[in-house]
Amino acid sequence: MENSRVAVVIEDEEDIRFLLSTVLAQAGFEVFGAADGHEGLDLVREHDPLVTTLDVNMPGMDGFETAKRIRSISSTYIVMLSARTEEIDALQGLEAGADDYVAKPFRPRELRARIDAMLRRPRQHVAASGGPTPAPTAPEAWIEHSGLRLNAEMRVATVDGVDLDLTRSEFDILADLLAAGRRVRGKSDLALMLRGEQFTGVEYVSDSDARAIEVHVANLRRKLGESPASPRWIETVRGVGYRLTAA
Repeated sequence: MENSRVAVVIEDEEDIRFLLSTVLAQAGFEVFGAADGHEGLDLVREHDPLVTTLDVNMPGMDGFETAKRIRSISSTYIVMLSARTEEIDALQGLEAGADDYVAKPFRPRELRARIDAMLRRPRQHVAASGGPTPAPTAPEAWIEHSGLRLNAEMRVATVDGVDLDLTRSEFDILADLLAAGRRVRGKSDLALMLRGEQFTGVEYVSDSDARAIEVHVANLRRKLGESPASPRWIETVRGVGYRLTAA
């Protein structure tokens, strides 16, 4: 299996590091633990893990800076964990390159479900130069809307001819909204989509899942350069979710 299912846990609190290592080991990972960002970065460089969990509040180099450095050398899935639950903290974590931001205290079962969902989503490959690039695929149809173009197979999105630098989650949300057109996509729908599931009415979607979608959409809008008050592409349907603006 890819990367031999290796995981790196970067956490300065020994008991939490042990818990995370146990959860990942039970999921079939070979786990390597680090107590700080510098040691964790070395482990990522040495073992090229499939998944990396990362604490935000660590002595020395914090989780945000560690995530940026990891992302510059690896396409590992990064799950950031923190007791800081403000939107700005989650946004900063996602901007640093994290694929998910989980609040502490966390439930091991929910963390396992989030990791399983990430592994079902397309993964970027790291080029020899060290930068992440999409894996080559056969060309497919482009979806277009008001100067925004997206190719789901090629994992490429552009605005007015300029490439967008999107995280996996941002790209998947944008692709889902473009495919839905003027149909409203609820936050629960989008959260389940990121988990590789479809809404049937019995799935559990937590408040943190919905909050994560809000953060992803806010970050996506910032990268698109649009205002929520006067959107060019993504329209908020208050109390429900999002949809494309009218053409």
